[in-house]
Amino acid sequence: MFFPLTIPFGCVMLYNVLKLKPGVTREDIELAIGEMCNVVKNTYGDDKGGFIGGQVFKFSGFVSEEGSFEAEKRAEDHVAILTYWRSFEQHEASHADHIFKARFDAVGKFCTDTYEIGYEMLWQGEPEEAPKPKTARKIKKSSKKTKRKSAKKAKRR
Repeated sequence: MFFPLTIPFGCVMLYNVLKLKPGVTREDIELAIGEMCNVVKNTYGDDKGGFIGGQVFKFSGFVSEEGSFEAEKRAEDHVAILTYWRSFEQHEASHADHIFKARFDAVGKFCTDTYEIGYEMLWQGEPEEAPKPKTARKIKKSSKKTKRKSAKKAKRR
């Protein structure tokens, strides 16, 4: 449930915003979202269904002044759901299914508005692994080998 995702290049990502009704807390909507997400992963999570993985985030209130042109704009309280699919068509087919619709309707009761927009992946990456420093043991072994080689060379001369 809380494992990292491997997202293959070429997939699509759907960004779903659930704007919460006044007074609705994350705890209020958590079960309904959990049931909806379970239906998605267990019903559409194969090559035929196209579901790759997903993530759910709650809005925490911070807005980046450095990463925003108009940082004074504040977002309403909401939950964001990111889902990854092999194709947009597979996503749409899953969401047209009555099994999904029943769970999504249950989530909708806690919301003033929902919208979902799709993205095609252009790039992905992660930090390259830096060379690991030699451990003390490896350094010691390495220096012993160097000393032995130097002693052999000295004997030959």
